[in-house]
Amino acid sequence: MSEFFQITAKIWNEYSGLFMKGLGMTILMGVVTVAISTVLGSIMALMRRSNLGIGKFKPIRAVATVYVEIIRGTPILLQLYFFYFMLPQWLPFLDLNEFACVLIACCVNSTAYVCEIVRAGIQAVDKGQTEAARSLGLNATQTLLKVVLPQAVRNILPALCNEFIAVVKETSLASTFFIGELMTQFKAINGITYRVIEPLTIVGLIYFTLTFGLSKLITLLERRLNAGEC
Repeated sequence: MSEFFQITAKIWNEYSGLFMKGLGMTILMGVVTVAISTVLGSIMALMRRSNLGIGKFKPIRAVATVYVEIIRGTPILLQLYFFYFMLPQWLPFLDLNEFACVLIACCVNSTAYVCEIVRAGIQAVDKGQTEAARSLGLNATQTLLKVVLPQAVRNILPALCNEFIAVVKETSLASTFFIGELMTQFKAINGITYRVIEPLTIVGLIYFTLTFGLSKLITLLERRLNAGEC
């Protein structure tokens, strides 16, 4: 056991730069994915709401519904492969690199889940609030922006943070394409040292530290939101 810790410490001392580079790439992918999917997912949620905005148009609502069901009904690894190989063929003029293809796949996947998060947050707002706003003369857009969404944010924010944690962990699948995140660095260090358990332990501890810290921040955020509600 002492030998294990000695080797683990040695690997960390020699390759900490690579681990930190992988961590930075992992966080970057998570932040960009959640930022883009939050915008697109919110639009998609409105498309699926039959009584709000563009969701009143059935074809648009149907497209959004089909999109969400397909993405949620297929594995993310399949989607990563699909976008990795198909995007350069479909959009050759954009000259997309491996990282861009994988990032787009992550955004497409996360958008479907954020859509459901936002839709659930909107649905959690009492319908009486909408009816009261409309009775005061507000149109559908004003009701959504000034009444519904401000109240829905309390339900949406913690769930969005949880989605960020999920995305951070899902980036490990991107190592299949060697784009530089944590699991890619593990493979690189494994190839150099021929050690598996020790670098894998370090990667696991980094993932755990990151996700544990984020989960504690989410708990704090929920407490503040609940306190504000009271």
